[in-house]
Amino acid sequence: MTLAIRALTGSDLDRFLPDVARLRMQVFRDWPYLYEGSFEYEHRYLQSYRDSAGAILVGAFDGSSLVGVATGTPMEDHADDFARAFESTGYALGDIFYCAESVLLPEYRGKGIGHAFFDEREAHARRLGRRYAAFCAVVRPENHPLKPIGYRPLDLFWRKRGYEMLPGVFAEFQWTDINQKEQSKKKLQFWIREL
Repeated sequence: MTLAIRALTGSDLDRFLPDVARLRMQVFRDWPYLYEGSFEYEHRYLQSYRDSAGAILVGAFDGSSLVGVATGTPMEDHADDFARAFESTGYALGDIFYCAESVLLPEYRGKGIGHAFFDEREAHARRLGRRYAAFCAVVRPENHPLKPIGYRPLDLFWRKRGYEMLPGVFAEFQWTDINQKEQSKKKLQFWIREL
C-alpha cells in the first residue's frame, strides 16, 4: 500500500470528479448518513468545487486509485444553505472556510488520512485569509434502527483537532435514506475552530 495525499486541481480535478462522485455515494451509504445517492446528482453537485476559485479537493491515493477525498470552499459559496444557521452567531460567513465532505474507504481509516485531510484544508483556508474552519455533521437519534452496534462518533477526533460544537447552530438538508422511498429533512450540527 503506497498512500499519497495531494490536492486535485485543473485537469486532475476534472479527471477525478466521477471517482469522487462514486466515493461519496459509496461512503455516505453507511451510518450516519444512510444516503441513497445518484451519480447524476453527485456529478452536478461537484461542479461547484470545479467552479469555485477558493475551493479545494484533497485526494488520498493508493497508487493510482482514489480511495478518499476531502472537499472545502469559502463559506459564502454555501451562503444559501448556511447563512440562516449563522445569523445569530456573531460569525461572519466571509471569515469562515467550510470543510465540506471527508469520505474514505473503510480499509484506509485509522492511518492518519483524516488528519491529513484537515491539515490540507486548514492550510488552504489560512492561505485564503480565513479566520475559522467549520464543518457540519449529521445528527441521528440514538435509537435509530440502522445505527450499527458499537458505533463510535468522531467527536473526540474533531475535538483533538481543536473543533468545538456550536450549540444550536444547525443546517437542514433533504436526501433519501437507503431505507426510504422519499427525501426527508436531516439536521446537521456545525462545529468550528479558530485557525
